[in-house]
Amino acid sequence: MRVINLRGDFSAAFANLYAQKMRTLLTALGIVFGVGSVIGMLSIGAGAREESLQFIENLGVRNILVESRPATSAEELQQRRRVSPGLTERDIRVLEANLEGMELLSPRRSLHPARILPKPTGSVPDMHGVRPAFAAIHGLAIQEGRFFTEEENDGSVAVCVLGQAAKQAMIGFGPGVGKQVKVNDTWLEVVGVLAENVTDGGLNVKSLDRANAIFIPANTFKFRFWDSSRFLKDELDGVDVRMKPDADSVAAAKVVTAVLGSTHRGAEDFTVTIPAALLAQQQRTQTIFTYVMVAIAAISLLVGGIGIMNIVLATVLERTREIGIRRAVGARRGDIVRQFLTESILISVAGGILGIACGLLIAWVIAQAAEWKTIVTTASIVIAFGVSVSIGVLFGIYPAMKAAEIDPIEALRYE
Repeated sequence: MRVINLRGDFSAAFANLYAQKMRTLLTALGIVFGVGSVIGMLSIGAGAREESLQFIENLGVRNILVESRPATSAEELQQRRRVSPGLTERDIRVLEANLEGMELLSPRRSLHPARILPKPTGSVPDMHGVRPAFAAIHGLAIQEGRFFTEEENDGSVAVCVLGQAAKQAMIGFGPGVGKQVKVNDTWLEVVGVLAENVTDGGLNVKSLDRANAIFIPANTFKFRFWDSSRFLKDELDGVDVRMKPDADSVAAAKVVTAVLGSTHRGAEDFTVTIPAALLAQQQRTQTIFTYVMVAIAAISLLVGGIGIMNIVLATVLERTREIGIRRAVGARRGDIVRQFLTESILISVAGGILGIACGLLIAWVIAQAAEWKTIVTTASIVIAFGVSVSIGVLFGIYPAMKAAEIDPIEALRYE
């Protein structure tokens, strides 16, 4: 019997709402825009989170990145040199001797060439002197050829690996391995070309543009190139370390900071970045950002719920005589509550379904117009739709209770 009553309630509710199509549509708009906003905001947050995680994973969650801080003036450099030699190869030996759990290490020197042949069609790529371990530390993928070897580094061999953009700008779209490029006054043989890699993910980390770069062995850089602009820089531009899988990179970074702080005698001429800690911080920030966006979007749902309550209250007044007739022929208060609550639920369900379509459209428009990556997840759809139905129930209870409390005799006299 209860099933029959429920079916009757839904049929009656649908008929009443259909009779007032325009008013029903306007009432549901608040729910539509609220659900759409929630899905859109969550899709933006999910897309930003994935891009950030991809960038940090590209840096390596087991990595520790030490960056030199160049002096801004000759006076600052002179003041630093009184207490610290800057980031040097001596620091490499100190770290190798004192850092437990270290798996790989690569110093890094960088140079902006004055002359390059063949002349690149775009911006001049930077050149970086690194050890072969640099490729494994940063997960560099090789598209063509190979990365240079330890033997080539030990022998200061004139070889190089090109980033994808650098190769296309200098050599073109044909094969690059075996070609010769001239950087300043030194000819280098191309032994490898990198595949496309993620570069800057919008985080506060100094990351190399690996696409538009020339990588050469560290010893080749040391013995074959001279950078006249290094008078304000340290001997090394950075040191990249990868820890073993069972090592605590956060604890290791504290050791690195303490060791270098001691050898540099407290001079603040370097920074230490831990992608693992950065990952946790980014996740916390992203979570807060998502909560704020959802809270803003939820205001639309709240407004939509208030709209439902107002319309149902107005409907109760319009149908007071109908309520009196139903009570007179035997309807109970629970039947009246269920009747109007069903109408509220139908409005919120319909608004939720339209809101899902609206949310998918919002995510697509943002991705196309702003060129932001958006990801619509099943969880965001379920959450938004569930909240919309819940709001329909919560904001429909009060008008339904008011309808049930109407005195049948007074309702029959109502004009």
